Amino acid sequence: MKKLIKNNVYWVGKVDWELESFHGSDYSVNHGSTQNAYLIQEEKTVLIDTVWRPHSTEFVDNLAKEIDLDKIDFIVANHGEVDHSGALPDLMERIPDTPIYCTANAVKSLTGQFHHPEWNFRVVKTGDSVDIGNGKKLVFVEMRMLHWPDSMATYMTGDNILFSNDAFGQHYALEELFNDKADTCTLWEEAIKYYANILNPYSPLVKKKIEEIQALNLPIDIIATSHGVIWRDNPLQIVEKYYEWSQEYQEDQITIAYDTMWEGTMQLAHKIGKEISKISPDTKVKIFNVARYDKNNIMTEVFRSKAIAVGSPTVGNGILSSVGGWLDFLKELKFKNKKAAVFGCYGWSGESTRILRDRLADAGFHVVEPEIRCNWNPEEDDFGKASDIARALCE
Repeated sequence: MKKLIKNNVYWVGKVDWELESFHGSDYSVNHGSTQNAYLIQEEKTVLIDTVWRPHSTEFVDNLAKEIDLDKIDFIVANHGEVDHSGALPDLMERIPDTPIYCTANAVKSLTGQFHHPEWNFRVVKTGDSVDIGNGKKLVFVEMRMLHWPDSMATYMTGDNILFSNDAFGQHYALEELFNDKADTCTLWEEAIKYYANILNPYSPLVKKKIEEIQALNLPIDIIATSHGVIWRDNPLQIVEKYYEWSQEYQEDQITIAYDTMWEGTMQLAHKIGKEISKISPDTKVKIFNVARYDKNNIMTEVFRSKAIAVGSPTVGNGILSSVGGWLDFLKELKFKNKKAAVFGCYGWSGESTRILRDRLADAGFHVVEPEIRCNWNPEEDDFGKASDIARALCE
């Protein structure tokens, strides 16, 4: 079960090839995932995090084959969410008095989820440390809102390992564990998807925390995440990417997202895309039907984009529910410094473009003036307005 990370540090987690969604059904998983837990066997024996509850029995049984559970001196809970803490109830039944080092907020989340206030919690804050023998320490760094208020990272001196929890991870199953063993294209696509859909709302905090860590000038040889690969080959490359992504990131790309009833709004979407390519040939254009395409992958493209165009026909004096739900998620992700345009067809009342305009502005987008509000199916005059939208988004 256990796999060597470095010296006396081992991976003892779960590679979950069957996982297809995360956070309920809110995050799509295309390449499986890992729930990474770590065992440190210095003069003191330390377990860092556990796994998701469905794998709890397997985890505890496997761990008991590797080590006498009573020899675990303490547990570090970097984050209380159940994909990291789910095996704690089963484990604590076996070793009930074992100390659990965590933040004050993690005491709240762990107690709230598992209802065991009697557990032996040891509250830590940034700068606190524990000696684990052989000249090594674990140093704790609070990572509040990355991505929960209870989150922290743990740094192991001597071996220079940062146990970063959810930061710098991705949902990607890999038996070989390490980034230099991964398919590079898949790894980076999953990494940016993870950032765009989970961490982007907290980008100002990401930037600040990275600057704090950089100021400490700590040597980091390995970043041991809680999901996906362990970064050992140039581990700071993912830190550098996070720093870049945290600063209102955009590429020369425009994403068009829409749904359609009878294909009129779809025709407008594709016409806008063609006009963008005509005006700015180097700009990447991506077009997605939000009802048919994975919403997390669309949001990853929105993250990359400098501008978006959103379309819906009018239905029931409103917009299609597929677009409405998508806009709720868009607002949740708190994108910054991006333009937006609106378009849509209608038969009778025609409220969709006004609603789209208001919703996008509320989500933090700068909505440009040109729009296409098309009565019935598009004609030449309607298609002609696509160039105005394209020009406004490309400027």
